[in-house]
Amino acid sequence: MTIRFLHTADWQIGKVFRFVDQETMGVLQNARLNAIDRLGKIAVKQELRYVFVAGDVYDAENLSTKSLNQPLERMRKYGDVHWYLLPGNHDPNRTNGLWYRLRKGLPANVHICDESAALYIESETAAILPAPLHHKSTLEDPTEYMDSVDLPSECIRIGLAHGSVAKFGSGEGATTNYINPDRPKTAGLAYLALGDWHGQREINSRCWYSGTPETDAFDVTGGGKALIVSLNSNTSEPNVKSVSTGEFRWETISETVASRSDIERLQTKLSGLDDHLEQYLVRLQVEGLISLEERTYFDEIIAERFEASFLHFVVDNEHLHVKVTDDDIAMLDVGGFVKTAVDELRKRLGYPDEQVSKLAAQALTRLYVELKKIEVN
Repeated sequence: MTIRFLHTADWQIGKVFRFVDQETMGVLQNARLNAIDRLGKIAVKQELRYVFVAGDVYDAENLSTKSLNQPLERMRKYGDVHWYLLPGNHDPNRTNGLWYRLRKGLPANVHICDESAALYIESETAAILPAPLHHKSTLEDPTEYMDSVDLPSECIRIGLAHGSVAKFGSGEGATTNYINPDRPKTAGLAYLALGDWHGQREINSRCWYSGTPETDAFDVTGGGKALIVSLNSNTSEPNVKSVSTGEFRWETISETVASRSDIERLQTKLSGLDDHLEQYLVRLQVEGLISLEERTYFDEIIAERFEASFLHFVVDNEHLHVKVTDDDIAMLDVGGFVKTAVDELRKRLGYPDEQVSKLAAQALTRLYVELKKIEVN
């Protein structure tokens, strides 16, 4: 007998993206709901009867009733697919908490895995062994009980848990929500479906993190994915296949610019990311030494243009320094108190105090830009 299912985790419905504007945050929050539809369509197309969500379905416990019910209505549409939801550290199963609220009107095809006990599926030829979290953090391994669960020898054992397989901190007491990566071996599991790390990752052939279905940070590697898993027995190797589920792309690009041609090459690179630039969130890290004229050019064709092209665009130019040349000053063609200010700012460019030098460069750049605007008008 073969059991096939979709492994996903870390939907974090209701997540707040504080580094973007309100309009963009609304787009990103809605994308997390749309990801449920994509998961449902994958399950239907691949003829998968089950979707296992390994924790953090919701981002917080105090969400509105609407936010709690929205994902349920998405799952309800795929009536032939059974969705098993595990409480994680963002949405633990507390007394009278959000999972209690959800039980009213729960769709028939949605199941809450809120107890550490076997849940039979496939006419008892397979069983889920969930490890729900009841608090945001615990010092105990929530999967330990799986070692002693007595099931028929031919019953396929599938673990479902949320936590980290790596120990962090200087001592044992510093580790919370730790999961022993050898649990498949000690508990005789055919597969251990994990959530918590937002990037897809294979720990061993029987232990995987699915990753979040919609990437949510620039430092997440392997997000926007899920896993299709096929199991034949507790002893045979699982067949695990990665599938793409993300709508938005998060890219970090690091470049060095030293000339106008470098800036133009960077423009070409950014333009060539995709035909749908509006689906990108880009963090540009740029360094180098350029003239005032080149810095103005950079702002015009990079910073200003792509802020409007991408869903979100942030430029880290902390290490992009300005070298004020004689040609730059000559192009300003100023006199009087403005020239005095320019001369004073130029002196401060060479200050040992980097902050003073940086502020002087910024002031000269701003002055240069404003004077150029006056020339144009």
